[in-house]
Amino acid sequence: MLLNLISNPQQFIAFLTALILAITVHEYAHAYAADRFGDHTARDAGRLTMNPLAHLDPVGTIFLLLVGFGWGKPVPINDSNLKNPKLDEIIISLAGPFSNLLLATLIGLFLRFVPLSAEFTNFFVIIIIINLVLMTFNLLPIPPLDGSHILKIFISGEAYESFQRIGIFLLFAFIILTNYIPILSIVINWVTNVFFMTVVGKSIQI
Repeated sequence: MLLNLISNPQQFIAFLTALILAITVHEYAHAYAADRFGDHTARDAGRLTMNPLAHLDPVGTIFLLLVGFGWGKPVPINDSNLKNPKLDEIIISLAGPFSNLLLATLIGLFLRFVPLSAEFTNFFVIIIIINLVLMTFNLLPIPPLDGSHILKIFISGEAYESFQRIGIFLLFAFIILTNYIPILSIVINWVTNVFFMTVVGKSIQI
């Protein structure tokens, strides 16, 4: 993916802009939700901001450039500050993916009803796709991704902590596996096509 983008500087700039925007919105949403639920850890750490430098994770960004999916720097959460730790933490975790879906939806509706040049349309399409990729990938139930927090409903705290300790290894194993069995790519393509048909009103090839 990176080589293809570098060969097209205009496409690379559009992709990089979309990537930074998607990650920033995603991580800010986590910080904002946590702050609203009474945990000010993210605010104290300087994460309640739309400054991209506060949210970009070097490894996650490189993965997004190289393989098409990745993550931002995790927002610190102290669940002892939450009134209903289990439920609140799940909502905080889902705030990130939801923010990407919301941003993609707003831009998708804009594309549907406002005529634009091919260049601007392409730029906004890239923003939508990056947000949908980030949303879908982060909903995987593998630590440290957001979807893993949903598992707390079904397993004990001790079991989740054990799962969390090996989560990063499972995540890398899953990423390697996708090179041979493109499950995630199939899911992302399906999500993207359903989104474009529903919101934008036309299909798209990615």
